[in-house]
Amino acid sequence: MHCKTSRRTFVKGLAAGGLLAGFGLWRPPVWALGGPARPTLLSGSEFDLDIGEVPVNITGRPRTATVINGSLPGPTLRCREGDTVTLRVRNRLDEDTSIHWHGILLPANMDGVPGLSFDGIAPGGRYEYRFRVKQSGTYWYHSHSGFQEQTGVYGALIIDPREPEPFQYERDYVVMLSDWTDENPARVLKKLKKQSDYYNFHKRTVGDFIREVGEHGWAATVAERKAWAAMNMTPTDLADVSAHTYTYLLNGQSPAGNWTGLFRRGERVRLRLINASAMTYFDVRIPGLKMTVVAADGQNVEPVSVDELRIAVAETYDVIVEPQDAEAYTLFAQSLDRSGYARGTLALREGLSAPVPAPDPRPQLSMADMGHGGMDHGVHGSAAPAGHAGMDHGDHGSMAHAGMDHGAMSHGGTDHAAPGGEMQAHPASETGNPLVDMQTMTPTARLDDPGIGLRDNGRRVLTYADLKSAFADPDGREPGRTLELHLTGHMERFAWSFDGIPFADAEPLRLKYGERLRIVLVNDTMMTHPIHLHGMWSDLEDEQGNFLVRKHTLDMPPGSRRSYRVTADALGRWAYHCHLMFHMETGMFREVRVEE
Repeated sequence: MHCKTSRRTFVKGLAAGGLLAGFGLWRPPVWALGGPARPTLLSGSEFDLDIGEVPVNITGRPRTATVINGSLPGPTLRCREGDTVTLRVRNRLDEDTSIHWHGILLPANMDGVPGLSFDGIAPGGRYEYRFRVKQSGTYWYHSHSGFQEQTGVYGALIIDPREPEPFQYERDYVVMLSDWTDENPARVLKKLKKQSDYYNFHKRTVGDFIREVGEHGWAATVAERKAWAAMNMTPTDLADVSAHTYTYLLNGQSPAGNWTGLFRRGERVRLRLINASAMTYFDVRIPGLKMTVVAADGQNVEPVSVDELRIAVAETYDVIVEPQDAEAYTLFAQSLDRSGYARGTLALREGLSAPVPAPDPRPQLSMADMGHGGMDHGVHGSAAPAGHAGMDHGDHGSMAHAGMDHGAMSHGGTDHAAPGGEMQAHPASETGNPLVDMQTMTPTARLDDPGIGLRDNGRRVLTYADLKSAFADPDGREPGRTLELHLTGHMERFAWSFDGIPFADAEPLRLKYGERLRIVLVNDTMMTHPIHLHGMWSDLEDEQGNFLVRKHTLDMPPGSRRSYRVTADALGRWAYHCHLMFHMETGMFREVRVEE
């Protein structure tokens, strides 16, 4: 990206996080005393947003960011449930742009996805978004055009409820996590297409092999290495893009920038955690403080106290902390692959900081993580290489179907490998498919699993099983049919898809307006995938098929099988995709059509 210093004032390490205070009642925000320069906050029902370019220097090298109203992140937008909002977005770039309101229920033509919702906003053009706000909570917004989300087009969206919230707090901060690269994102993707592990600098060594032979024996170690090689991966393939190119940001600040939020002793502080990154999962903790999780993806949950939580790309969590003893606490968000971290500080006054913990040991995937029935070193299991899973290599050229629709078949839960407990079946379109290099054979829900790198670490870690919506199933109906989709990929080619069919070749998923259906996702890959359905809620089920928690983005770990219910209550064309930007860009995307 070229630096265009003539376009805007030079900005170094811009921070524009939301710094708000309230008790859950609508009123003008109260700002923290002192503290950093006041971040951009726009509140009300009418907003004017300009998307343009601005020079930045985040790593010591001047670059150009694509930003909203001149700030990175964009301004925090705050409105009220029940109001009708108008957002006028002007494009000052030399390419098309857009804004998607992530997790917001609205008419399809207001969703902001070029090619589905509208044509996009042409250079010099303007688009007026207008819709009634039907929900409350912590959300965010971002571009759905090209790689603009990676280069800075994102911001927080806070919707105050009409009724008081069931929890109280005296201070309120947005904590927006993101990843920044000095490279052109198109160049990053080009490198991944040529060599999918280009940014993985934690590959196993000869020394690791010798150590494993000593621990497990020659035969078991060689067999395990062969199994990983057949899947074109290594156990250290945890993230496609690492801190080799990424700098991890908290409210636009690098770790050295140390974003700081102030508090007074005894105050309850609400932190609105938002993962606005393009490709990075973060594990978040505040050493010395418990976090009480009170909302997930904008929806209230029964409070649960934890030491740490993993936040997938595009998820949001609201937590309340109560600083008591120390003068400063570190907000620590390490990347899943432990290659780097974002950090900030909660402090009594400016200039204070607390020790920054060292990143945890780098985790490694096991065969058990891949759905191999709990077997590990030296045992062939879980995610078998495609073509070695006992499947017929027939012609799949005409199999561009829209998923495995099982009609009214009920799965009765997701705590087993597949319906009835048999080995996992796979769609015919995966058979002999050059875009599928692995298949999970015994996937499980893993709702109570903290995730790789977080198990048995001595801290209380949030799991999906801990999340219980503070309300009953809003629909209440049993699903009338089940739609099963497999998350598929080929690591060496860096190709991603549903059912082995990339978006360019896939038929839309067609839903009937008003129906209640169950979607079952099976992750046949060795990567985590945050899956986002636009326009409708995703009601995650527990292992017995009961309503657990309402979300807009669902994390799918490797080798997992999870189910959720959807009410098709929004007519139109909607996007359905993995929220890892490069996975979406290379094919893990479907169109959903809700029709009369």
